[in-house]
Amino acid sequence: MSTSAISISRNRLDGKVAIITGGASGIGASTVKLFSEHGAKVVIADIQDDLGLDLVKNIDHPNVCYIHCDVSRETHLMDLIDSTISKYGRLDIMYNNAGIMDGFGASILTSKKEGLDKVLGVNLYGSFFGAKHAARVMLPQKQGCILFTASVCTLIGGIASHPYTMSKYGVLGLAKNLSAELGQHGIRVNCISPSGVFSGMAPGLGGVRGVLMAEDVARAALYLASDDGKFVNGHNLVIDSGSSAVIGQPFHDQGF
Repeated sequence: MSTSAISISRNRLDGKVAIITGGASGIGASTVKLFSEHGAKVVIADIQDDLGLDLVKNIDHPNVCYIHCDVSRETHLMDLIDSTISKYGRLDIMYNNAGIMDGFGASILTSKKEGLDKVLGVNLYGSFFGAKHAARVMLPQKQGCILFTASVCTLIGGIASHPYTMSKYGVLGLAKNLSAELGQHGIRVNCISPSGVFSGMAPGLGGVRGVLMAEDVARAALYLASDDGKFVNGHNLVIDSGSSAVIGQPFHDQGF
């Protein structure tokens, strides 16, 4: 491979500005590292301040920074976007990745509104308002990429809690609708739906055909965020080694 070809392959996001929510650990942290390696200016948004600041220190690059952001609060997301524009002058990629899981296996009869509100507040409302304020600054640019982390639970019933499943179905529906509204303005909107990822959120959880790592999801995000995916809009990219396509395929209990 020529030097020029290597350069192109290693700079697929050169000059682009990206925000990654839930960026201090797991899928988010892997995506921060990969996007930075490919030339992006990356803003890590999370509530895990110690982890976020440690990640900035470990990457040790002037174009990676951390901003405290609780995605369940719209004002935090508004300030996050405004701070990014103030620092870098634009926003090219908004990856709404932040999410939480609740206990798996609880009956709907024992579910509490407080638990439902908490999961929806982070997973669904956080994604909604992240996309809203990203679109606010992307529309004048006439270009941009909005990504969401959904889940393979949108394809298979009974593998995650009711609130978590509801939240991820909502994210998927939001992405589809936004792709129609924003696509005509040059803004692509897509979802990534991984199965259980070996990360802090579900440690030790692997797919039946090998362990799905956070880095695998990050590579999918890189594809969708880069010009390689410039004609992909309104798509749900499932990353599960084909397990959801096989009838009767066993899954682990922890949920996805």
